[in-house]
Amino acid sequence: MEEKKSVVTMDKLVNLCKSRGIIFPGSEIYGGMGNTWDYGPVGVEIKNNIKRAWWKKFVQESENSFGVDAAILMNARVWDASGHTASFSDPKMDCKECKTRHRADTLIEMHSHGTVNPDKMTNEEMEAYIKEHKVCCPKCGKSNFTPIRQFNMMFETSRGVTEEGQNKIYLRPETAQGEFVNFLNVQRTTRAKVPFGIAQIGKAFRNEITPGNFIFRTIEFEQMEHQWFCKEGTDHEYYEQFKKKAWDFVVSLGFNPEHLRFKDHDKLAHYAKSACDIQYLFPIGWSELNGIHNRTDYDLSRHQEYSGKSMLYTDPVTGEKYIPYVIEYSIGADRLMLAVLSEAYDEETLENGETRVVMHFHPAIAAYKCAVLPLQKNLSEKAKEIYKMLCPEFMCTYDEAGSIGKRYRRQDEIGTPYCVTIDFDTLQDNTVTVRDRDTMSQIRIPVEEVVPFIQKAIKF
Repeated sequence: MEEKKSVVTMDKLVNLCKSRGIIFPGSEIYGGMGNTWDYGPVGVEIKNNIKRAWWKKFVQESENSFGVDAAILMNARVWDASGHTASFSDPKMDCKECKTRHRADTLIEMHSHGTVNPDKMTNEEMEAYIKEHKVCCPKCGKSNFTPIRQFNMMFETSRGVTEEGQNKIYLRPETAQGEFVNFLNVQRTTRAKVPFGIAQIGKAFRNEITPGNFIFRTIEFEQMEHQWFCKEGTDHEYYEQFKKKAWDFVVSLGFNPEHLRFKDHDKLAHYAKSACDIQYLFPIGWSELNGIHNRTDYDLSRHQEYSGKSMLYTDPVTGEKYIPYVIEYSIGADRLMLAVLSEAYDEETLENGETRVVMHFHPAIAAYKCAVLPLQKNLSEKAKEIYKMLCPEFMCTYDEAGSIGKRYRRQDEIGTPYCVTIDFDTLQDNTVTVRDRDTMSQIRIPVEEVVPFIQKAIKF
């Protein structure tokens, strides 16, 4: 599998995504906007399927877990309590030659090829390293930077109908605070007993310098987060459970475990008792895919302090009052999307010497579960009849343009697990040919068996 990974490059993924309607550059007709991306017809289905699979695992199948969809714009005091207004910043340096701005830690990571960990370094140490090793600007190749300055990464906006009445508010830099501020609401309305979880999928925004690695890190992104509220003393046990659960979820999507690894944080956040990432072997190398953190009782305690609202939980059996600890599991939908694309991509050399590009998505993740293909256009009436029969059951696509071989290849490139081909025998015996994406093998089955056949195969 390591050999297969060498086939994947970011350029190949970007080109495939654009040509096959998976992901487009944002605002492309206006020259684009740095590191913004639009999901196309195929991409939006894949991403939605990833989110559905995550929700199924962490909410639907998880006892005592509940979902919320909190507002993006929140009271500014939320970010005072969370510490974002005071310390949510990046160490940035400007290149004096070409005027581009860069993260100092990213410059060090790139220069050292990951052998030096800037998380352990102070700003002064990072500046000294960059100067001593003559780290170059990725754009112009010169080594002439300004001193490090800290820039807050939150996007600011204003609320108010008149200039005098405007109040500063922020686009949320993370979704987690929406779960914390709704702790009391969820606990009260669901009558949940600790331990219980609150999950959310939503957009977050960070005004940060991005390295331009496609959708790996963007200024607008979607997070899938689960906060598990538990009693102090049980927190380590749940931390280990969520490490395993996070790992098992990624593997269930079809990932080779050899392309995954745990990485404990070298430097813990001030509120964290323990923290680790699951890293994935992206085309750019080993990088964070998701994080699991023991946040202690920091978040609820801070919101209690800043809001004046008690966050104490009362045990209904013992009457004990306490502020719960939180085990956080967070994964970016866009970064997981990139990992899914990277893991699925393959180039196969066929017996005739041709190269077949195929995306080996888990069938539940694929945009379309099947493609309906008439062998010839004069069979389109019957083909469309079957297409309309299948559409209410799962996402399907229809294609009658070009040779059947070219149409198979187009479906392989977007990862459609099955192609249903209608030929002249279909008109006589109401059977169709079903082609498997991965093996390219074909079987003949009655039309009425197509739905149960595919539904069984795409079950997650």
